[in-house]
Amino acid sequence: MAVYSIKDLEKLSGVKAHTLRIWEKRYGIIKPKRTETNIRYYLDDDLKHILNITFLNRKGMKISKIASLRKEDIAHKVAEHTEVDIEFENQLDGLTLSLLELNEYQFDKIIETNIKQKGFKETMLEVIYPLLDKLSTMWMTGSINTSHERFVSNIIRRKTISAIDRLEITRDKSAKKFLIYLPEQENHELSLLFLHFLIKKKNFSVINLGLNIGLLELQDAYNISNPDYIFTIINDSFSEKPLQPYINSLEKEFNNSTILLTGIQLITQKIKTNKNGLILSSLSEVIQYLDEL
Repeated sequence: MAVYSIKDLEKLSGVKAHTLRIWEKRYGIIKPKRTETNIRYYLDDDLKHILNITFLNRKGMKISKIASLRKEDIAHKVAEHTEVDIEFENQLDGLTLSLLELNEYQFDKIIETNIKQKGFKETMLEVIYPLLDKLSTMWMTGSINTSHERFVSNIIRRKTISAIDRLEITRDKSAKKFLIYLPEQENHELSLLFLHFLIKKKNFSVINLGLNIGLLELQDAYNISNPDYIFTIINDSFSEKPLQPYINSLEKEFNNSTILLTGIQLITQKIKTNKNGLILSSLSEVIQYLDEL
């Protein structure tokens, strides 16, 4: 069970701590526990309740009105709105609540509504990635655990694979060819799948080798496919050892291809590239690069 300070609630709900204290004092809709030294603290149910209150308040319902409702009625009204809601802050609240409750129907409904109205790429950029950023804060405060993480990851993974499959495979033999993969001990499959989607959407050819690919496997695929580009993501796999030798090997062994690189470790370790290597330091740079090809 997670324990939250009022500052934790401010980060997770987007409501200032001062406002939360006013809600507590004036309306009594938030009732924190207190330590022996009289310091406020909150539990998981309190977080869910505050997210529900925040959601309805952003939808235009006055706090005085919300305060007159039972907790069950508040949750019911939130469920009614999240069926169709698409406003940014509201949907983040709705997705967060669905996640905390492991409510797949509600979570899926919000994501599908966004995909139908905005498209998959925009949903990933405008909804999913902001949600994942919020979840990283929730992970640090202890409000979500491994089951929550897997719940979200599996849904997003399914959606991304489905979006990839809906795109036609190019028949243009002159189309740029990408060989994409994750090195050994790199587990950011969602990022690789989204990269696959972005490349395929541009009508380029994509060969996705998947996770845990060693240099020998990469060499075999390279010899068969003769790609124009080799693209990989490095966030965790070289966090405890130097990355530069690995990058040097890629550039040397695959010198007929452009080596495209992105990920935290490339920035953290201040990696340098040669003529056939290029570091793209953010997702926006990746998208811009693909758009300009």
